[in-house]
Amino acid sequence: MIHLELSLELDYDISDPGCDFIFNIHAANTPRQQVLQESLTLSQNLPARVDTDPATRNRYLRVQACPGPLKLSYWATLDLMHHFAPPADVSEVPVANLPAEVLSYIYPSRYCQSDRLHRLAMREFGQRWQGYGRVQAIRDWVLERTSFTPNTSDSNTSAIDTLLGQVGVCRDFAHLMIALCRAINIPARFATGIDYGADPALGPTDFHAYVEVYLGGRWYIFDPSGTAIPMGFVRFGTGRDAADVAFATIFGTVTTGAPLITIRAVAGIDGSLQLPYHCTEAISTDG
Repeated sequence: MIHLELSLELDYDISDPGCDFIFNIHAANTPRQQVLQESLTLSQNLPARVDTDPATRNRYLRVQACPGPLKLSYWATLDLMHHFAPPADVSEVPVANLPAEVLSYIYPSRYCQSDRLHRLAMREFGQRWQGYGRVQAIRDWVLERTSFTPNTSDSNTSAIDTLLGQVGVCRDFAHLMIALCRAINIPARFATGIDYGADPALGPTDFHAYVEVYLGGRWYIFDPSGTAIPMGFVRFGTGRDAADVAFATIFGTVTTGAPLITIRAVAGIDGSLQLPYHCTEAISTDG
């Protein structure tokens, strides 16, 4: 079991009266990611409402703020109890056997145009053994052909753009991997968290995008950008692509400051300290 403590601060300067925010910055509460303690502080005296999506377990904070500065602070401690499996034992699930709640993750979406990548995906991966190894090959293919380069993409950059440009940030790597998986009928979804264990040379701790792929009846974690340690990912939200799980959606005119984020492994109740590490086993915090 891994015990983590995280905190984040978001700063805004609001111009419009009655500016609405929808935040996805609360850690998801799942059977294998259990939030033990958490707190939320807003610098303005405002009512705040947190709704949980019953299908995804995403938690959405809704705030209507007044003009002027707004600072949001969130803190949490949680336990990660990963499911581990030998990769060779993790098989793909035939489309005919996919649960209804998984079906939306085999279709094209705004940033993941899998219908346009079918021939490429079949040529590169169609003849491989159908299981975890094939998905790992897709992850490695994306990592080998794409350079992690800050400030090379924006909110309009899609999987096709990343494939052609061969540069991007974590969300771009995730979109390309998801599109290639879906192109050969493997359900894949976009996940948001924090980049635990990232090289300090990449900059301060930040929000992170990675991929969860439905194999063997559960969602397994993949990090196509290769910049962080998957065992240390705290899931905030999952969706078809980045459009579904932005950490902040803003309806109004604001000036945004850089987020301040920290995450660290701490000793659990029993006093033991388990640090996240890179492992060769398939890992999941689903179910």
